[in-house]
Amino acid sequence: MSLMGLCLSGTYFSSTMKKLGIFLSFLAIFFSAACTSANDATPTTDVNAIYTMAAKTVVAELTGTAAVVTPTQPLTSTPLPQETTATPVPTSTVPTATPTLTPSATATATVTPQASPTDEFCDNAAWVADVSVQDGTEMAPGQAFEKTWRIKNTGTCTWEAGYKIAFGYGENMNGQARAINTPVAPNEEIEVTVVFSAPLAAGTYQSYWRMVNAAGINFGEWLYVDIVVR
Repeated sequence: MSLMGLCLSGTYFSSTMKKLGIFLSFLAIFFSAACTSANDATPTTDVNAIYTMAAKTVVAELTGTAAVVTPTQPLTSTPLPQETTATPVPTSTVPTATPTLTPSATATATVTPQASPTDEFCDNAAWVADVSVQDGTEMAPGQAFEKTWRIKNTGTCTWEAGYKIAFGYGENMNGQARAINTPVAPNEEIEVTVVFSAPLAAGTYQSYWRMVNAAGINFGEWLYVDIVVR
């Protein structure tokens, strides 16, 4: 409620109380006059009419007072200032350049393998001729015989102690290789011999042999013997 409304209400209340006091004083005088008239044996006045008149007088006074008072204006709420939210200012991000490391070429040493005794260029052999027991030679059951081949050292290494001819596959026929007693240089030829014993059963038999170096590694062409047991 505003201050003006409070003042108007106070004025209205004060005026009303003042008129009420006048009315009460009027009633008091009236009753006093009525009592005096009764004592003087004056004709009785209608009390209800008096009450009605007094009531109308009070209502008229109250209505007049109410008409004078100016109605107060309705209260209006004053909006409070709202908080303003600060709008964030966009910030630009400057990308940081990341240095790219380029790997430098690393020099790689190239190792050239050296020829070893097991290299095909070091140890190699080639068949030259059958010196004895040609293919298809007939043998009696259990007959002993020697097979000799002429071969050539086609490698780059010299055949020294430990080099020999060894059995590979087929029918072994109790073959025993004779040792190579002399060194064989590259491009030289040599005869190698194996002693056999023909099988007891009739049939055709082959036995395959090959050169072996001191490390036990085979090399060169295959050599074979072929016989027929009757």
